[in-house]
Amino acid sequence: MRAVKATRVAGDQVVTVALLGHKADIGVMALGPDLWRLRALQTALRLAGLEPACSYVSLTEVSEYAEGVPEEMKQARLYPRLPPEEKPAFCFYPMSRRRGPGDNWYSLSFDERKELMLGHGAMGRLFRGRVLQLVTGSTGLDDFEWGVTLFGEHPDDLKECVYRMRFDEASARFAEFGPFWTGMVGEIEGVLGSVVSG
Repeated sequence: MRAVKATRVAGDQVVTVALLGHKADIGVMALGPDLWRLRALQTALRLAGLEPACSYVSLTEVSEYAEGVPEEMKQARLYPRLPPEEKPAFCFYPMSRRRGPGDNWYSLSFDERKELMLGHGAMGRLFRGRVLQLVTGSTGLDDFEWGVTLFGEHPDDLKECVYRMRFDEASARFAEFGPFWTGMVGEIEGVLGSVVSG
């Protein structure tokens, strides 16, 4: 608990999640501008007795397809305020764009990719208000190209969002997904309590 609280006092955001399933018990998502401070949190969590089951490194970014997006929306992508209120359901998964024969995202022209992403965004906007999505870039930093974090009012909001989005052409033809991590956002005391109680 001390490590999380000290990191927050230093000005970074730390989201703690009680994970469901047996991949891990606790999820910790940290956002901040100082990588050394985030690395110190990583060490402090390990020294507190947590055993890492997985990790993922990515950076907030504005998509290359976001030309014309209002400045307020760009700032929200670069400097999100997490966790969002009234959205305790949580899901994280990494993804990349397919490079297979016949369906290679990177062999498409910029205009073709942009058109596909505009359609993808339109599908995502159907969930505005129910689901908050944060896409972070990890090309060259981790095993996939992006990390996708979803916050929702209920787990079924997240399930429906991911299910519907998979029918969009940008996903159906070109998306490769990594493992999904799901749980409930809570304060660190409650998240730790869910592990030790029972």
